[in-house]
Amino acid sequence: METGGQVVLEELGIAPDVERVYRALLGRPHTTAAVLAGALGRSRHEVGRGLATLVELGLAIRSDDATFVAAPPAIALGALLNERRDGLRLVEQALATMAEEHRAAMTGRDIGELIEVVTGVDAVRHRFHQVQQAASRELRMFVTAPFVAVPPGENRAEAAAVDRGVAIRVVLDTAVLAEPGAVEEAEDSLRNGLQVRVVDALPIKLVIADAELALVPLGLGGEPGAVLLQRSGLLAALDALFESTWRHAYPLVLPDHADDPDGAPLGPDRPEAGPTALDRQVLSLMLAGVSDQAVASQLGLSLRTVQRRLRHLQDLAGVRSRIQLGWYAARHGWA
Repeated sequence: METGGQVVLEELGIAPDVERVYRALLGRPHTTAAVLAGALGRSRHEVGRGLATLVELGLAIRSDDATFVAAPPAIALGALLNERRDGLRLVEQALATMAEEHRAAMTGRDIGELIEVVTGVDAVRHRFHQVQQAASRELRMFVTAPFVAVPPGENRAEAAAVDRGVAIRVVLDTAVLAEPGAVEEAEDSLRNGLQVRVVDALPIKLVIADAELALVPLGLGGEPGAVLLQRSGLLAALDALFESTWRHAYPLVLPDHADDPDGAPLGPDRPEAGPTALDRQVLSLMLAGVSDQAVASQLGLSLRTVQRRLRHLQDLAGVRSRIQLGWYAARHGWA
């Protein structure tokens, strides 16, 4: 069937041309191949092949008078869907068994057999997506600038992981938030359920899937490269590094626009005794270690406006320094 103009039954092993015949047949009970051919603008031979496939799959019934009727989708397609689900469950069980066999075979083997070196932008990008696709429970990432293999906004595997219920935790270094559009992307990630934290600097780029696989991008003599690790003592060390870094990182949160949709500044016409949504964004980025100039660039403000807002927040909190402002903000839920 089609959703928004896209054929979707290919996932059940039904070719797009066959699906189109089925959709046409649904609205035309007791019709012939010739009528369907005219409706679809296809040859009678092509439609006839599609009808034969539908009959074979149990999606259509052929009468003695050479007319066809579509089987009810809920029954016919439901049966195919259940068959596919059963097959996937069998594959999942086989995958678990093979994974255990592989781990057992690797026990006591040389460390070189647990490491794969990947070189080239395309190869690194491919492995990066594969590691994310392999996660069934959790993904953990260190994200640093510059971006080489996977530019911002092009990590489609991350969205797919979210859709299948994988928990994702990301640590950014402050240099990432200075990149164009980085703040907007971080906010989109938070809206999609990711947990995001920030530190001054990260030692490496990293992605870990379920503590089973890890990919560490690195430079290899000027050529982009990465190291793919399977479960081992080295992967356990990276696991511990991530958790230690995560505990000490500053959490990013979405600004609250509920009471202040336009982020208007406080002033004579605005008596509320609290920071605006835009103030909270400025404060959140400052606490994450982003420079005033980078905050201004990300939020489309002048440097002077950013500094003026921060001074206003200090006055509002009754403190004299940004360190005191950060302490006050944490105590009073400003960021």
